[in-house]
Amino acid sequence: MEIINRRKRMISVARKLRREENRTIGFVPTMGALHEGHLSLIHEARAMCDVVVVSVFVNPAQFGPAEDFNSYPRDLTRDAGLLAEYNVDYVFAPPVEEIYPPGFSTYVTIEGVSDDLEGASRPGHFRGVTTVVAIMLNVVKPDFAFFGQKDAQQSVLIKRMVRDLAFNTEIVVLPIVREESGLAMSSRNAYLNDEQRRAAAVLHRSLSQARAAYEEGERSATRLTELVSSAIEREPLVRIDYVSVNDAETLARSDKLDDRPAVISLAVFIGKTRLIDNLVLGKAKKHEAAGA
Repeated sequence: MEIINRRKRMISVARKLRREENRTIGFVPTMGALHEGHLSLIHEARAMCDVVVVSVFVNPAQFGPAEDFNSYPRDLTRDAGLLAEYNVDYVFAPPVEEIYPPGFSTYVTIEGVSDDLEGASRPGHFRGVTTVVAIMLNVVKPDFAFFGQKDAQQSVLIKRMVRDLAFNTEIVVLPIVREESGLAMSSRNAYLNDEQRRAAAVLHRSLSQARAAYEEGERSATRLTELVSSAIEREPLVRIDYVSVNDAETLARSDKLDDRPAVISLAVFIGKTRLIDNLVLGKAKKHEAAGA
């Protein structure tokens, strides 16, 4: 396994793999602090592709001024050990100036669908996400890029960007990996103390209640969000940011759900820690090709 810090080196390696060796490249972008959710993506990439590239880059452009960029967990030595165990071929771990060189002033903005949900709660967040993913896709030139369903809105936006800007990459979105309590795996779970972690189990429990109601025939988005909100509000350590039901593929809102898949998503604060989660209602596509 090679750890690459420079953009030019990563571009050179990717070019050789594709042009000279005709090998398929699977790419898993991460911010490090790896957990089982990341490893599930790497496992799928290893199964589907000849070569696996994982990036470890804490992206400053997606953090707001009052968010946890400086305290976000970083341990490249630990992460590299895990990645070696999973037979990753290349780790792209650039310093910030390799991604955003002096004078950097070009950003990718997806209009409309980035304004709601996380976009409303975290202004500028998705501009940072789509910009760094666009840079990474241009550097690595993967055949497949792997993302987790936990970041549901992000997955929709990345698919839209890949389609609109004609990237020759297929986006693969894989299911959420959860702890025994149902809590979605997240690097930020490390911020929770034992009491807060127990309280956080209400997130998946409340979403599961909404899914049960949906499967029994409930099609009112308002009623489904009320079910989730009321369950969470009974847990005093948890404060709701939002609960929303949206079309799973377009993020459009409608109070009356039809036969299209929908996603019920939430964001909450537990102490100072902000967590997100979601469940898909109905059948959604596992992955979608775009830009080919």
